[in-house]
Amino acid sequence: MRWLVLLLLFACGASPAPQFMGAERHEVTRGGRQYVVFQKENQVEIIRLGYAKRGEHQAIRAEMIEIIPQVTGCTLVPSTLQGDSGEMRGRIRCPKR
Repeated sequence: MRWLVLLLLFACGASPAPQFMGAERHEVTRGGRQYVVFQKENQVEIIRLGYAKRGEHQAIRAEMIEIIPQVTGCTLVPSTLQGDSGEMRGRIRCPKR
């Protein structure tokens, strides 16, 4: 039974943190890696899918930081960014529409 639960969890893909429930979801592939970006108001969460080898994390983190404004159309507030090459959250400033 435990294996079935784990299989179902892995099949769902990336799930947002509780505060991002109902957020706009974007799926992105860059450099052969898949990412999911969740945007809710002035907050953003980006999740890397898949395995990363030792030594790749710094480049992945930089790529994640580049993806946020490309996908959201907003400016990332660097001082608010928290997380690592697996998952990051922060605030964004978006142009008024």
